[in-house]
Amino acid sequence: MRVRAQDVDRRIGATTLLASVTLDAPPGSTVGLLGPNGSGKSTLLRVLAGLDRPDGGRVLLDETDRTALPRRAVARRVAVVTQHEPTEADMTVADVLLLGRIPHRPLLAPVGADDVHRVSAALDGAGLAGWERRRWASLSGGERQRVAIARALLQEPDVLLLDEPTNHLDIRHRFALLADLARAPVTVVAALHDLDLAGQYCDRIVLLAAGRVVAAGTPARVLTEESIAEVFGVGADVMPGPGGRVRILLRSLAV
Repeated sequence: MRVRAQDVDRRIGATTLLASVTLDAPPGSTVGLLGPNGSGKSTLLRVLAGLDRPDGGRVLLDETDRTALPRRAVARRVAVVTQHEPTEADMTVADVLLLGRIPHRPLLAPVGADDVHRVSAALDGAGLAGWERRRWASLSGGERQRVAIARALLQEPDVLLLDEPTNHLDIRHRFALLADLARAPVTVVAALHDLDLAGQYCDRIVLLAAGRVVAAGTPARVLTEESIAEVFGVGADVMPGPGGRVRILLRSLAV
């Protein structure tokens, strides 16, 4: 599924959070949203997810305005993982994952054997086999993040929207997650802070600053030493990689 934002504006009172933001995520691509804190990454994801309404512009899923689609139909095709998953819920890990199956079950239908099997398979795929009975509130931040992403994939979406998915993850699981997402047959739009990981695993980058798009395109086109110094205020060595990818070594504050 293709995801597009066309000239999206978002304001709260007199504060502009997004200004004429355009984004294009082709089917099956991995698009990274990069920018400093307050640049609009999370706000843009919330608009794409339908959690916030834009004050101008529109969001298209394929060629259909998102607002014209029934909520349940969107829930079957778009999954969202926010940056701060609630921690106080008294649920098991299996209960959390089963939330991802709700859009696929008839209203008020009980959990079936197929749902239980899918939960076990999703945990196996996430390297969390046997975690069904663990309590959600007892998990570390990184463990909750892995369960939340497994829940989103269990939803069998065409589009996966992720806000800082590598937050709380250790180095090994950061690489594993982005490699898995790059291989998954879904369209991924993810807000990221790690420029080097984004440069290695994203097909496209949208670079934001102060709610506006500074640049968009392949990592090699967007993540240059000049743009990194301008937007992030740090020096960097950018090394070209295959297929328009790059490796980035941050080395100092920009002078």
